[in-house]
Amino acid sequence: MTMRKITSLTATLSFVLMVATSIILYLVPQGRVAYWADWRMGGLTKTQWGDIHITVGLLFLLALSLHIYYNWKPLMAYLKDRTRRMKVFTPAFNVALAVCVLTVAGTLFAVPPFSWVLDFNAALKDAGAEKYGEPPYGHAELSSLNTFAKKMDIDADAARQRLEAAGFQVTGGDQSLQAIAAINRTTPKALYEVMQGEPESMPRKTGLPDTAPPGTGRLTLAEICDTYGLDSHTLIAALEKKNITATAADSLRDIADRHGMGPMDLYGTIKSVASPTQ
Repeated sequence: MTMRKITSLTATLSFVLMVATSIILYLVPQGRVAYWADWRMGGLTKTQWGDIHITVGLLFLLALSLHIYYNWKPLMAYLKDRTRRMKVFTPAFNVALAVCVLTVAGTLFAVPPFSWVLDFNAALKDAGAEKYGEPPYGHAELSSLNTFAKKMDIDADAARQRLEAAGFQVTGGDQSLQAIAAINRTTPKALYEVMQGEPESMPRKTGLPDTAPPGTGRLTLAEICDTYGLDSHTLIAALEKKNITATAADSLRDIADRHGMGPMDLYGTIKSVASPTQ
């Protein structure tokens, strides 16, 4: 058994693990969704898979560094021409460099096939948000029960009573939703659904919140109007006066991209021109 063999095998195994964790992190929903729904794969959370990816990646880099050290002479041979003179920009090196540059440039300029990879990833994230649901605001699971109830305009005492009536153990209003969920082996999302009470007793939202909730960019104008009690025809007409063309079926992200602006900038414009339906 030699260090050369150990190094090569460690590099190979860590590379395989790094590929596996990369695929999992490619498939996982957005962080806010994963934490809200307590997403897991193989019993591990998104954070745990990310931690494994980082440490295994570091192991791969260390093993690769040793592999290069032990194979320095063969590597240098790749950089020599037919006369055995050292030449960095050999045909093989030029092809490898071109592939790397093309990959980076194609990603930055979002051209196929690189854009297909990114678009597919975005579609997976959106599908995850649809399946698991969006939190009402970023890292809502870290808020205490009292703080969360206040932000969601829910009576904290009533919310706690509903949770306890549903069989959940709650020791105090200063507990975070994440902690309560962990104790009761459930998700922050499930707790919120219980805290809300019966759907028919919940008042309809009117008026847009000051800050766009996570996932607003993928909603269509029709969905936004339905959620916040807005008239779609009035909203579309108001946007046209701002030189923003849209239809009820367009998502905020699509409208924003079409007009060279960010989804949150568009949200601000919508908020400034929108008025709740009376």
